[in-house]
Amino acid sequence: ACVPSFLLASMEVGLFALWHVCVSGHDNGPMFEEQPSSLIYPEGLTEGKVTLNCQARASPAASYRWLVNGTDVPLGLDPRYTLVAGNLVISSPESVRDSGSYQCLAINRCGAIISRAANLKFGYLRDFSPDSRSPQTAYEGMGAFLACQPPPHYPALSYRWLINDFPNFIKKNDGRWFVSQVTGNLYVAKAEPNDTGNYFCFTTINMDISTKSTFSKANQLTVLPDAIPRKSAPSIKVRFPAETYALAGHTAQLECFAYGNPVPNVRWRKVDGLMPSKAGSSAECPTLILPDLSFDDEGVYECETYNSEGRDTYQGRINVQAQPEWLQVMNDSEVEISSELHWSCVAAGKPRPSIRWLRNGQPLSTQDRVEVNGARLKIINLALEDSGMYQCVAENKHGTIYSTAELRVQVQAPDFRLNPVRKLIPAARGGQVMIECRPRAAPKPSLFWSRGTELLTNSSRITVTPDGILWIHNISRADEGKYTCFAENYLGKANSTGHLSVRDATKITLAPSNADINQGENVTLQCHASHDPTMDLTFTWALNGVLLDLEDSSRMYHRVEGKENIGDLLIANTKLSQAGIYTCTAQTVVDSASASAKLVVRGPPGPPGGLLVKNVAETSVELRWSRGYDNHSPIGKYIIMGRSSLSSEWKKMRTDPENIEGNAESARVMGLMPWMDYEFQVIASNILGSGEPSMPSHTIRTQQAGKGLHIQNLVVYFTPMAREYQNGDGFGYILAFRKKGTSSWIVVRIPHVESSRYVYFNASLTPYCPFEVKIKAYNRRGEGPFSQIAVAYSAEEEPTVGPSNINATALTAFEIQVSWDPVQQLIANGVLKGYEIRYWRQHEREVAADRVRTAGLETTARVSGLRPSTRYYIAVLAYNNAGTGPPSPRTTVTTRKPPPNRPPVNVSWNAEGSQVTVRWDHVKAMHNESAVLGYKVLYKHEGQTALKVLDKAKSSVTLPLPKDNGYIVLEIRSWGEGGDGPAHEIIVSRDKGKKKTHQSFVCLDKCIICV
Repeated sequence: ACVPSFLLASMEVGLFALWHVCVSGHDNGPMFEEQPSSLIYPEGLTEGKVTLNCQARASPAASYRWLVNGTDVPLGLDPRYTLVAGNLVISSPESVRDSGSYQCLAINRCGAIISRAANLKFGYLRDFSPDSRSPQTAYEGMGAFLACQPPPHYPALSYRWLINDFPNFIKKNDGRWFVSQVTGNLYVAKAEPNDTGNYFCFTTINMDISTKSTFSKANQLTVLPDAIPRKSAPSIKVRFPAETYALAGHTAQLECFAYGNPVPNVRWRKVDGLMPSKAGSSAECPTLILPDLSFDDEGVYECETYNSEGRDTYQGRINVQAQPEWLQVMNDSEVEISSELHWSCVAAGKPRPSIRWLRNGQPLSTQDRVEVNGARLKIINLALEDSGMYQCVAENKHGTIYSTAELRVQVQAPDFRLNPVRKLIPAARGGQVMIECRPRAAPKPSLFWSRGTELLTNSSRITVTPDGILWIHNISRADEGKYTCFAENYLGKANSTGHLSVRDATKITLAPSNADINQGENVTLQCHASHDPTMDLTFTWALNGVLLDLEDSSRMYHRVEGKENIGDLLIANTKLSQAGIYTCTAQTVVDSASASAKLVVRGPPGPPGGLLVKNVAETSVELRWSRGYDNHSPIGKYIIMGRSSLSSEWKKMRTDPENIEGNAESARVMGLMPWMDYEFQVIASNILGSGEPSMPSHTIRTQQAGKGLHIQNLVVYFTPMAREYQNGDGFGYILAFRKKGTSSWIVVRIPHVESSRYVYFNASLTPYCPFEVKIKAYNRRGEGPFSQIAVAYSAEEEPTVGPSNINATALTAFEIQVSWDPVQQLIANGVLKGYEIRYWRQHEREVAADRVRTAGLETTARVSGLRPSTRYYIAVLAYNNAGTGPPSPRTTVTTRKPPPNRPPVNVSWNAEGSQVTVRWDHVKAMHNESAVLGYKVLYKHEGQTALKVLDKAKSSVTLPLPKDNGYIVLEIRSWGEGGDGPAHEIIVSRDKGKKKTHQSFVCLDKCIICV
C-alpha cells in the first residue's frame, strides 16, 4: 500500500527488492528543481502548444509521469501529449479536453514524489451584444452613469471608455469621471452640456501569451442645460464591499465615487489606525491602492467625499489572509532498522493550513506502525520497506505547498573501515584523554573496550560511556599501550585498535604579572612554558575570555619574538578599552596550561552622563549631571562648554562656581544672552588629562529680556489652532478682555489664521495691571465657544528702589560672600525675581563690572572666580521681568592671599599588617601666600565611585590596606584661608599572593606603590 501501483506494475520485483536496490551513499531520491505553474491559454488558438515544466534532481535519473485531475495523462496513446525531459507538452490544446489540474510525478528506485498542482485554464472574451442601447438623459449639474454590461469572459477585464471616436478615451485624471474596474460602469459626478455624445465601453483581457480587446455598442448620453444648475452635497454611488478579503503580499483596491456639485473631493482614512504610507497619493483618489499587503494593513477604511455643500462617508473592512508558508520543514534522515522516526512540519497561513502526508506520492494515514497526527509523523520499529520519499503537504483555500525528504532505513554489520579508532593517541601525563569508538552499524551495536587481554570496566580512573567513548583520567606512563574497541550486533562483529602514547604535561613556568599603567604607555605581559619536546607548542592570549587576533592588521597586540617556549605579549600605546583580565594559554595537541593577570589602564575620565538643564533664566541656566567613569584616577575638575544657535564652535562658559571641583554634579552657567538658543557639554578631567565631552544637552532658549516692553501695553499670547480643527475657511479668532474687577468686555477680531499674540495699548494703564482674558475661534459657518477665563498682566516696570545694608566678606582667595537687606515686593512694580550682584576691581570702571544673578529671593550669595589679594567694589540691584532697578550703595572687599601653589612632596609610606601610613613634608607658605592650616586627603578603594575626604591638621594619614589585589587612590593637598592648594596623587596596591609585613617607599612625584 506504501508503493505506488504504477511502480509495482512497471517493475516486476517484490517490495523488499524494490528498495534494496537504492544504494546507500550513491543513490538519491528525486528532488524537484522546477515544478509546473498555472497558466491561462487563449481559447480557440488551436495551432499553439502548452508546456508544463517539471525537472527533478535524482541519482539514478528520474523518470516522469503526469496526472490530470488525478488521472494519468495518456502519454504514448494520444499524439497531442509528449514528454520532453520531464516537461509535458500539449499540442493544439482544447478547452473541453485539456482544462484541469496537472501534477508531475518524478520516480527512481529510491522512491517517488509528486509536484504541486498547476491549473491549465482557457481565457476568452466574447463580443458585446449587437442590440442597440437605450439613450440616457441627464441634467446639467447632476450625476449620471452608463452601464458597460460586459460580455462573458475569463479572466477579469480592464475597462476604459471612448467618447464618439477612437482613440478619444476618458482621461483618468479628470475628476468628474470615474470608470469602475469592478463593474466597468462609467460615472460622471456633475454632468455638463458638452458631455453630450456617444460613449463606448472598451474592454481588454490579458492572458499569459496574448491580449484581446472589444468595445460595446454606442451609449448615447444627452445632457440637458439648466440656467441655474442646482448645487448638491456629495452622494456616494460607487461603494466597495463591506468585507474585502485580500492576500498578504498582493494589492488591494477599494473604489469610492460620489455625485455632487461642486465635484466632490475624496479622501481616505483608516478608522482603527494610521493610514499605511504605501497608499501614497491614492489616499486622495477614488481608488485606494494598497500594494504589498501585510497583516498591519488589516482594518476598517473610510472613504469621505466632500464639497462646499456637505459630505458623505462609507466604511468597509479589509481582511488580510495568507497562503501557506513553511515555518519548519523535515530533513533527509538515515535511521537504523528497528528504531523510531519522528518528523514534523509547521506551516503558517490564514486560514490556518491543514497538513497531510504522502509516501512515494501516495496518501499516508495512521495504520500498523505508522502514526499520523496532524503536523507530526511517527513510525515505530522501522523496517526496510519504510525507506522512500516522504512529503508533508500544507494547504488552505489560497494555496498548497510541499516539503520533501528522503528516509533511508539502514541495516549493517559493524564496520570500522570509514571511522576506525585513531592509530596514535597522544595524551599528557597527569591529564585525561577521550578515545572514540564509532563504527557504522545498524541496528546499534554493543560496544566494549580492552587493553591487551584485559576487559576494561568503569573505575576511579577509567570510564566507558554508554555510547562507547573511553575516558582515562590522571594519566601515567603505565597507561601507555594498545586499546581495542569491540562492536557487535546480530549481523556480525568488528574491532579496531589504537595506541596510547603518554607525553610530558605542559606547564606555565613564568606567569604574567598584574600591571598598572597610564593610557598610551607600553606594557609587556610575560608568559613562559615547558612542554613535551616531541610536540609543537603554541601560545594564545585572551582578554576577558575573548581570544585576541594577534595577526590583526591594526596591530594592537604584538607577540614578542623569541624561543618556542616564550609567548610574551606586547601591548603598545595602550588604550583604556584594553584594560581587563589577560589569559595566556600554552597548548599542544594533547593538553594546555593557562595563567592570568590583571591590567589596569589609567586615563582621563569618561564622559559625564545624564546632562540636564534646569532653572532657565534670562542670562543663566543651571546644569546637572552624573559622574562618569574616572578610569582609575580621581576626577579633579569639570569645565562646561556651550554654543549658541549663532555659532557651531564650542566655547568654555563662565560658571558659578568658577572652578568646578571633581566631586560636584551641578553648576550654574552665567553670562548668556536673553532669548537665545543654547546647548551645553560637560568635560571631566584628572591629572592624566581631559576626557571626552558628555552628550550635548537638549537645546534650550533663555528667557526674554524684560526691558523693551512698554508699561502701557497688554500682550496676550495664545496657541494657534491646528488646521484639522479649523473645520472650514475664513478662519480667525475673537479675543475678549477686561480689567479685573470691571464688568464690560473689550472684544477684538483677529482674522489671521497663524496669529499667536495680540497687543493692546492704553496710555492710562498702570504697571502690572491684571486683566481677565478669553478667546474663541470662528470660520464662515459660525463661531466656536469661548475658552476658560485666564488672567494676564500688563507690562511690569523696573524696581524703583535698591537693596540696602550691603556687606561683603572674603571667604578664600577666590570667593566672597555678599549679604543685603531685601526690597519689599509692594514697591517692585511687578513680581520681584531676585537680585543682581555687580563686582569690579578697584582700578576698573563700573561699566566693566561682572554680574551674578540669584535665582530667587535669597539675601545672601557667593561670588567665585575672583583674583587673590584683590580689592573689589560691590553693588546689589533688585530685578524683575522688566529689568533691574537702581543699584545699592557700593561697598568694598579684599580677597585673601592665594594658597601655596605647590603640592605636598617627599611622600613616604609605611605598611604594617592590614594598614598603611602615608607621610609627607609640611608645605610652607611664601610671603605672598596664605598660611597652611591643614591638609585634605581624598581617597577611595578600588570599585568605589565616591571619594572620601579626611581633614587632617598633621602631615600623615593611616588607612586600611586593600584586600587581595585591590588598590587605594589618594589625593593630598594643603588648605588654608586662601583655599585649597594643588594635589599630589598616590596609588597604593597589593600584589595578589604576596605577604609582606613591612616595606617603605618615597614618592617625589605621582607614584604607584605596590605592597
